[in-house]
Amino acid sequence: MQAAVNYKIGNEKLIKIMDNAASHLSGLLTRQGRPQGALRIAVVGGGCSGLQYKMDLVDGPRDRDILIPSNGVNVVVDPKSALFVSGSELDFSDDLQQGGFKVSNPNAAVTCSCGESFAA
Repeated sequence: MQAAVNYKIGNEKLIKIMDNAASHLSGLLTRQGRPQGALRIAVVGGGCSGLQYKMDLVDGPRDRDILIPSNGVNVVVDPKSALFVSGSELDFSDDLQQGGFKVSNPNAAVTCSCGESFAA
């Protein structure tokens, strides 16, 4: 028997998933056999500007996480990372050079030229 997970439900004011990102994320989760899964977004130390995003596909939220349903997919964020991503949008581009998931973060005071890290 599994213990209940204690998490909160957030909304798109925390992070909003754009159409391209939702479509790509849904496809990734389906291919992995976890269509009810989620994208975990975390902010960790590192990168040339001091902070960077870490993204993983997960089965669902862990204790103390915030679950954000947006555009038909789920995102989970830990409380500490939520302070840094509040108001952000997640999009996806299949551009050969700059492709992948991209976070547009209004809290990022400085971003690096590679687009992979930021400072708040």
